[in-house]
Amino acid sequence: MHHARADVNGVRLHYVTAGTGPAVVLVHGWPFTWIEWRALIPLLAAQGFTVIAPDLRGSGDSTIPAGHWTKRDEAEDLHQLLHHLGHPQAYVVGTDLGTMTAHAWAQTYPHEVTRLVLSEAYLPGYGLEDHMNPATGGSWHFGFHAQSTLAAALTAGREAQYLSRFWSMMSRGGITDADRADLLRAYTAPDAMRGGFARYVTLVDDGRAARASGPLGMPVLVLNGEFGLPQQILLDGARRAATDVHADLVPDAAHTFAADNPRWTAERLARFFAAPAA
Repeated sequence: MHHARADVNGVRLHYVTAGTGPAVVLVHGWPFTWIEWRALIPLLAAQGFTVIAPDLRGSGDSTIPAGHWTKRDEAEDLHQLLHHLGHPQAYVVGTDLGTMTAHAWAQTYPHEVTRLVLSEAYLPGYGLEDHMNPATGGSWHFGFHAQSTLAAALTAGREAQYLSRFWSMMSRGGITDADRADLLRAYTAPDAMRGGFARYVTLVDDGRAARASGPLGMPVLVLNGEFGLPQQILLDGARRAATDVHADLVPDAAHTFAADNPRWTAERLARFFAAPAA
């Protein structure tokens, strides 16, 4: 795996690459960085792909801009990174909040994203909003994280206690102690918690932007861990947002399915990328 940085769209992105062949871009979620994909990257590279795993703006070793930004801003970063690396098209895999960014990328550049994998999330504009309100059974953390500056202040000095709870819930052992140490280094860097929380600030606006675009035409695969988020919510949203949707469950895996069962994931992704279009 090779580490590098690129100046794109007003930010400097850190990214990892491996392998040769058609490009596969892996878009991480929260509270993660490219490290979420560490076990998967060499396996996908061995399948004959150029694997690109960036740290999104605000995360890892990439720039942490002031303020906040939309999923389309993140998508533009990735679009420019892809072309910086000399690839006109890519297979794109998103997970958690990265699923939302991957979806925005596919909507903005549908001829660039040739196949799309959406996993372990709800889509803005297509089901997410119903699960952001704790008063109606939604998850509390969306509102807390959306107050990015306050949330960062309240977790300052307590990053390990706060983040460890999420890592423990999300993984069936695939996120190792070494991974946690690397992630904690990233999230205890100056302004890093706010940078991660900033990805939550615009979710309602991200949904409005998503609904304003037409349905996707490229093949879409919805993946969830067997013990991850309930798949039906994402699958229902994907069927509204795209016309050619497939689905599968990663066995013996939780939210961090690519770390929990990387070999199965690599083989399933390779089959999806190689399958003939419907």
